[in-house]
Amino acid sequence: MNTGRGDTDGTGLAEASRWHAWTALALDVVVPLAVFYGSRAARADQWLALVLAAVAPAAGIVLTWARQRRADATALFVIASMALSLLVAMVTGDPRMLLARESWVTGALGLWILGSLSLARPFLLDVAVKVSTPGAAQRFEGLWRHSPVFRPWLQLASVAWGSAFLLDAVARVVMAYTLPLDSVPSLGVLVLVVMLVAAQAVVMVHGRRSGALALVRGRD
Repeated sequence: MNTGRGDTDGTGLAEASRWHAWTALALDVVVPLAVFYGSRAARADQWLALVLAAVAPAAGIVLTWARQRRADATALFVIASMALSLLVAMVTGDPRMLLARESWVTGALGLWILGSLSLARPFLLDVAVKVSTPGAAQRFEGLWRHSPVFRPWLQLASVAWGSAFLLDAVARVVMAYTLPLDSVPSLGVLVLVVMLVAAQAVVMVHGRRSGALALVRGRD
């Protein structure tokens, strides 16, 4: 049965998810690429262009902190990763190592998602609750505790997304040390998109067949 409340929550979830996705895309993907290729067009060497691109996502984290007035664990991890990669870059001066360091973030995220399956609450559930309206968040909590359909679907989603991030991490290391430097940043984005689209396709197909998507959208 459809309810007005369910539709409102589903719409709110979709709008919140789209806003977060587009913001993350702009700050974490588009901006670093623009900084790297813009720097190269301005005749910066590859090492400097990669350093500038590596710190570009920090702007989004600073904006999030300013808006929420609290430090997020994921943001702290990203900042720590940036700091470590810049330290490595300063010590080694190796642009290929700077390219490979992007695998640290996607690899760690993949392990985090998969590892959370052994905990009481998977990481993806916390993400869904965080970006949802209060009504939708409460529904997801209830579905996780009581639904024999929603729980295995979310576990499958965790496996699919976690595996996609891990495969992306491996691919980034291989590309960093085998391909021309200037081609790796854009190819890295392409590989990540392909991996995530494939993972999401698996999740959506299973969700439709099992009825989990209908539950997520508030339809009984």
